[in-house]
Amino acid sequence: MLKKIIAFFFFCSSLLSFCQDNIVFDLKVKGNKRLKTSFIKKISDVKAGAVLDSAVIEQDIIRLKRLPSVAHAYYQVFHSEDNAYNVFYNVEENFTLIPSANIFTTNDDEFAYRLGLNEFNLLGRNISFGGFYQKDIFDSYAINLRAPFLFSKHLGLAINYQDLTTLEPVFFDNSSSDYKYNNISYELLSLYQFNFYHRLELGVNYFTEDYEYQSGATSPDVPLAPNVKKWLAKAIYEYNGLDYYFQYVSGFRTLFNFQYVTSTDEILPDFFIGWGDFFYFKRVGKNGNWANRIRLGLSSNDDTPFAPFSVENNLNIRGVGNVIDRGTGVIVLNTEYRQTLIEKSGFSIQGNAFIDAGSWRNPGGDFGDFGNSQNIRIYPGIGFRFMHKKIYNAIFRIDYGYGITEDSTQGFVFGIGQYF
Repeated sequence: MLKKIIAFFFFCSSLLSFCQDNIVFDLKVKGNKRLKTSFIKKISDVKAGAVLDSAVIEQDIIRLKRLPSVAHAYYQVFHSEDNAYNVFYNVEENFTLIPSANIFTTNDDEFAYRLGLNEFNLLGRNISFGGFYQKDIFDSYAINLRAPFLFSKHLGLAINYQDLTTLEPVFFDNSSSDYKYNNISYELLSLYQFNFYHRLELGVNYFTEDYEYQSGATSPDVPLAPNVKKWLAKAIYEYNGLDYYFQYVSGFRTLFNFQYVTSTDEILPDFFIGWGDFFYFKRVGKNGNWANRIRLGLSSNDDTPFAPFSVENNLNIRGVGNVIDRGTGVIVLNTEYRQTLIEKSGFSIQGNAFIDAGSWRNPGGDFGDFGNSQNIRIYPGIGFRFMHKKIYNAIFRIDYGYGITEDSTQGFVFGIGQYF
């Protein structure tokens, strides 16, 4: 009888052990130098005492690879005792104090540039701080602070200041004029991440718009020197399903931006503006990457020469020029194929072929404007990317776009980082 009781006891113990979940005994981080171990554990879903789940671990690894401070990450699991396991996150860090540069020209000899410096891993906690200086006929500058995990793994904060001055074309009555445009803005944003895929930004922006007539046509209906103070409420939603392997990207991402602007002067009335960006990336073979972006946007359809959507080199159409048109609606497609030509342990060189195409709704117009040949611009082109694998966003790009629609231009666009 005693033997049967003992046998039954061992049977129950074995069954209980078999039914128990494997658990995480400890999460350990290796390879990080500037990025704090405490920060990595803070944003990770894997915790000591939690059930060992490979799907959760893999999401943590993708989350780490999205950080500017991480070039690559992978994991290992080792048995500790009984049903407990140690999980190791191995991190290869990026250099994160990064200069930036954008230079753009057209065949009209326009020349502008933007130089900046940003630290993307301030205090070892993925805090971004930096700014830029821009020379586009006039001087501009900005300072930005972004701490997405400041308060918790879900809640952060962003603060931005900008003093931007440019020469802006204003279009009206089949003519145009040039205005010196100055925008001084102060912005505060709350950043919230619901989970691995979804995040939301909500904030306010107080800014002053100052227009000063320079040259060109005039009209009694178009003021020569409007100066207007405005408030802007902003909401940004992002779904991010992208996965990274060094310079290669795969997956789908959407980004929606909605803004409502109130004005203190009826010269520049209240308006709304909203747009959505849809990204799709696909790895092609070992060395190829197909990248796509579609932008759809609408704003209040006021018949104003100060419409919010612009057509320009650094935003949507490579080679088109620096703010050559404006509209109250936009449809843009950017598609390009990137092929790695040289692959080394520390750097790589890509070639790319692209097509940028878009159309705009005229201020006060209708949706038929999108099909108007005068509003459609198609710019194929080619370019190169020179990339350092251990420096965040160290992608020096050169693109040349050549217009094939009527009254087209062509030109080079230089910059840091992929175009999209």
